[in-house]
Amino acid sequence: MAALSIDLIFTAAIRIFLEEEKAITISYSPGEVRIRFPTTRRLAEFLEVPHYYVLPYFAMMEEMELVTRAERVGILTTSSGTRKLITMMSKDFRPQASAVMGEPILAYLESSVSSQLV
Repeated sequence: MAALSIDLIFTAAIRIFLEEEKAITISYSPGEVRIRFPTTRRLAEFLEVPHYYVLPYFAMMEEMELVTRAERVGILTTSSGTRKLITMMSKDFRPQASAVMGEPILAYLESSVSSQLV
C-alpha cells in the first residue's frame, strides 16, 4: 500500500471520474466553479485502504481550503481545489478528460481556473 497524500487523493478522484464513472459533476456560480468530489468511502475503496485512513487527509484539505463539505450535497472543491484538480487533470489525464467532457469544456475550465489566479 502506497503512502497517502493529498495529491494521491486528487489523482484517485480524477481516475474515478474519468476511468470508472466517466462523469464529472460540476457546478457553476458567479466567479466560481466547483466539482463534486467522490465520497471518502468511495476514495478509500478505490485506494484499497480503510476508510479511516483517508479522513485525516480530508480534514487537511478542508483546512487548506481545497474542499468544503456541503450538507446533503457532499464534498465540493473550492476555487483552489478546482484549480488543483483541473490542472492535474489537464496535465496528466488530458486525453481521458477530453473524452469524458469534450475539449471545449475542458479548455473552458482551464481558462476559468487560470483567471482565478489573480
